[in-house]
Amino acid sequence: MKKINLKTNLGRISLKNPIVLASGCFGYGDEYKDLISLDDVGAVVTKTITLKPKAGNPPPRVVETASGILNSIGLANVGAEVFLKEKLPGLLKKFSTPVIVSIAGETRDEYLKLISLLNRKKIAGIELNISCPNVGKDLTIGQDEVETFGLVKAVRKKTNLPLLVKLSPNVTDIGKIAKSAEKAGADILSLVNTFSAIGIDAETGRAKLGGVLGGLSGPAIKPIALRMVWQVRKTTSLPIIGMGGIANTSDALEFIITGANAIGLGSAIFINPDLCREIIAGLKRYLSRKRIYNLDKLVGSLIV
Repeated sequence: MKKINLKTNLGRISLKNPIVLASGCFGYGDEYKDLISLDDVGAVVTKTITLKPKAGNPPPRVVETASGILNSIGLANVGAEVFLKEKLPGLLKKFSTPVIVSIAGETRDEYLKLISLLNRKKIAGIELNISCPNVGKDLTIGQDEVETFGLVKAVRKKTNLPLLVKLSPNVTDIGKIAKSAEKAGADILSLVNTFSAIGIDAETGRAKLGGVLGGLSGPAIKPIALRMVWQVRKTTSLPIIGMGGIANTSDALEFIITGANAIGLGSAIFINPDLCREIIAGLKRYLSRKRIYNLDKLVGSLIV
């Protein structure tokens, strides 16, 4: 019997399998060390870091919904200095899995300062988080074609590292934003981030989240996320990490068939920390049953 090949490439980043631990739900890697072996997955995207530490939004920060969760973390993080001294070295030393560092800034200059710090590190790539919906602004960079192009182009000039751009779903036409990122020099696209949403407590008449607005993730967003991956795949040949509500092997396959080269796991890990291994095993069984021995042959195979 032929061996099943789950390897895939995100541009210059080689993955042993298509499982990517998405930014935000896995902290800096050490939080899940007793539950998930990072050597089992294809790549890890760190919690988004900013130039200076951020306290984040007021609590409550996470609430359940009927089919997912709302979060309003507000990019709380230790800041670049602590991350580079205390968090990143352990990730790079303990694991062979590619590490992609996610960054965000209040201004373009802050992004560029972060790039200059990361250029000296032996990381697999950089994710530009231009799509966080709960940092207190009316408009994210990722909701504007011109802003997206300008930031990605400026960053591209400052680094030779693989550049991943995380796209916001809170747009009218995500294909146009994806194309702007590609033209500016993005190597990889990641979609989608959470959907801007709100939770209300009818008894108190108050918002459930301390930051009022939050980001919706979980099974509820999967059909919309799939539609957006499909739209972006039609506009670009760049590698895509698809995410949004993936909770089992079937969900992962749907994203791959729709056009994703890899899949990002997020809030589902809170429920099932063993999900990574389950999906890897499930993909092997599916491909064997279908007599498809190379995962890449399944990418974008959607019949319409």
